[in-house]
Formats: sequence, structure tokens, C-alpha cells
Amino acid sequence: MSAARARLLARVARNLLTREAGEAWRHRATEDSGHARAQRRAVAVREAFEQLGPFYIKVGQILSTREDIVPTSIARELENLHDRASLLPFTHMEPVLETALGRGWRRMFQSFDTHRPLGAASLAQVYAARLDNGRPVAVKVQRPHIRHVVEEDMKMLQRAARHFAARAPVFNATIDTKAMLGVILDAMRPELDFVLEAGNMDRARASARSFTLLNVPDVLDATPTVLIQSLAPGMSIRDADPTAFKREERIAIGREILAYMYQGYFTDMVFHADPHPGNIFVSPGEPATLIDWGMVGHIDRRLSMSLMLILLSLSRNDGTALAKAWIDMGRLTAWADVSAFAQDMTTLVPKITTASLEELNFGTTLAQVLSHSTRRGIQTSPMVSILGKSFANTDGSVRYLAPELSVTGVFQDQMRTILFDYARDALSEAQAARTAMELLIAAQSAPVNCAVCCATSPTRNSRCRWPQSPNNVSHPPRTASTAV
Repeated sequence: MSAARARLLARVARNLLTREAGEAWRHRATEDSGHARAQRRAVAVREAFEQLGPFYIKVGQILSTREDIVPTSIARELENLHDRASLLPFTHMEPVLETALGRGWRRMFQSFDTHRPLGAASLAQVYAARLDNGRPVAVKVQRPHIRHVVEEDMKMLQRAARHFAARAPVFNATIDTKAMLGVILDAMRPELDFVLEAGNMDRARASARSFTLLNVPDVLDATPTVLIQSLAPGMSIRDADPTAFKREERIAIGREILAYMYQGYFTDMVFHADPHPGNIFVSPGEPATLIDWGMVGHIDRRLSMSLMLILLSLSRNDGTALAKAWIDMGRLTAWADVSAFAQDMTTLVPKITTASLEELNFGTTLAQVLSHSTRRGIQTSPMVSILGKSFANTDGSVRYLAPELSVTGVFQDQMRTILFDYARDALSEAQAARTAMELLIAAQSAPVNCAVCCATSPTRNSRCRWPQSPNNVSHPPRTASTAV
């Protein structure tokens, strides 16, 4: 780790400790309320994550959905984390363009606005430009040396996670911090290599072709540190005026955004992991544009199907079924209380089933389920952290444009398509071959049914594993599978 980075980490930690000491003195000297202290602490934690940069910001955003790990006040404040950074002068960014595109990079463009970037984050700055053929584009340029900083942060947190897991085995049995951190690392790696991000965009664009009101920018050129893409029309969905859209248009756009995300979770098995309002652009009369494909989640079919069962149970107002599907998605600890968790869900689910986005934050609801499961000793798949972030960002973004939409209502509309895809996969030649191989392996490894072989042989079979019964016939233990 560089000396400058070590100094920053030490300074941020020192400031937090100093603030806590000051809060303790203030509490003794005044009648300050506990709520006010908790809120000031939450703001300080959020500001610390922002000071530490992109990787810590992503971790903080994940923690905003994990009220089972951090206090509610901090989780709520971490929802306000934004990847904002001070603007670097273009003289710092131009060497990155020269290295990636060559010293004659300016000849590729008719114009390049070096004075007013479209955006500035801790990983990159984005500039408006016009290609030599006149096409308007956005040029994303990675900040100098930022990849090394993030990779060092990743290594340090991985070491910290291993250290924590060894010293807090009970906590780690319920919340696998190392696995959760690994999921975040895998999802974030394309943000450090724009060639990987460009590949994500190409796949996402192909997946979006069946949607008439949703688009993904075209990739025109990509290197690890520079990405040139078509310019998204309009503005952030957060800044758009809903009254500028016809009611049918804004609801249709919101519905397609939700449907597209469901397609990622349940059909494509790849989804945008960071669809916050700044990454969705809208304009009246234009399709919505989903930008910034640096953070992408990958989900396997088993987990996808478990998530499908959870949403299906939610849409049918069935808390008991939701509890079972959630448990199947994770693992029970030795102290798990399954019946209490089922009761938690039967209380929670009726509050959610018919709620609109105006009344419900589905990402927060998922966090509540996660909090209940952790408290009841149920370890959940580490991928749920990324899924929770994606869910929370999606419904939060759509809420700006179409708050009257029902999350479960859109899910029910998409359910037939999703189930058809599952059925098609189950009946595919590859799945049939896999099933056949599993049956063959099971047949080869199954224990010999000694009750049959011993009954038909005058002497005990040498392969017999079960103890002999008084009549010289061995029987396997009576189980659910052998009982009639």
C-alpha cells in the first residue's frame, strides 16, 4: 500500500475515533438525544466511506441493504452514498487518453469539451465530444493510477475479512464476510477495465432488443482506460419532470425497466448491479437509457429459481412459502430457529403484497427479510447483498418516474415468460444429458440392497454392509425412502 493511501486511511480512522470521543463528552455534558447522536454517527460513517473512494463506496452501498450487519440509522444514511469526486484538471487526464488512443487522439474528434465534464466520479471522468463524422459521444476516461489504488484496497479488505472470520466464527457462520466481499470484488472488476465493461454493454444491448422503451449505449471504442460510447439522450431519471411525460409513457418506461431487470435476474442470469437514478437517463418521446455497466452481477440458475420462488410467494401473499424458499437459498446454522423465521415472514409479507412503489421500497423490504433471517440463525447466499443493492436501486429509480407501479404486479406480468424459459431449459438436450449422468452416478454409488442379496443367497454376501438380523437376513435402516 502506498504511503499516501496509508495516511488517508489513518486520517479517516483517527477522525472517526476523535468524533466518537467528542460525542461521549457531549453526551455527558448535555441532554442530547440518542437519536441525534445516532444520526450524527451515521453521517460521519457515510462521509468516511466517501473519503476513502470507489471501492469503499461500493461496500458502503452494499451495507445500506444489510441492517443485519450495521445499525438501521447507518444503513439509512449509507443509502445516500454517492460516488462524487473533485474535478481533476484535464491536464491530469490527457496522458491517459494519449496512452490509450495515441498522441494523435484529438484527430478522432471534431470537438472535445475539456472544460465541462459530463460527470466526475472517483474512478473516471466523462466528457462530451463529437467524432470526426459528427456523431455526439460520451468519452469515459479512467483517473490516473486509480486501478492500483482500488486493487490495493481490495487486497487489504480481503486480508481483514480472513482475520475477522478467524476471530468471530459464530458471526461468520451466519454472515460469510469473506464470501460476501468476494461477490463485491467480482461484480466490480469490470469498472477497472473498460474493455470488460464494453463487453457487458454489448451483451446487455442484445438482451434489451425485445424492449421498445429501453436502450443501452453503443460502444464505439474501448481500451482498459478509455471508453467511447453513444451519448444518452435526456437526463437522470431523478432530475426528470414526470409531468413532461404522458402518463402512459412514463408508466410504460417504468414497467420496462422493472421487466428488464427481472429478465436479468431470472433469464439472462446477468444483471445491472448498480441501476441507481444517475445511471438511468430518460427523455419524453425517447427510450430510457441504462448506462454504466461496470458493476454487473452473475447469478446461477439454482439461486435464480430460489429468488423466483421468493417473489412468487410474495405476490401470492404466502409468508410460509417465502420463508421456505429463503431457507433453501441459504444454509441453516446449528442454532437456527426456522419456526420463528416463518412467523416473521407471515407477519411481514401481507404488508408488501399489494403495495405500490410509492408505498414500498422493495430493496428495503429485502433487507428486512435478510435481517430477520440473520437474527434467526439462517446464513443467506452472499449474492443476496448484490441482489439487494440492485433491487433497491431499481425500484428507487423507477419511483421517480412512475411511483404508482406495483413491483409484484410487474413481476406477475413477467412470470409466464420466466417460467417458459425455465421449462425450455429443463427440456433442453444439455439438461437431459446432465440428468442422465446424475442418475448414472447415483446408480454407481448407491449401496447394495442387502435385504435382497442376502435373502436370495444361502450365505451372507461379502459386500453386505448392514448388520445381520436374527433370521440371517440383513436389512438396511428403515428410512423415508425405504418405508412403504
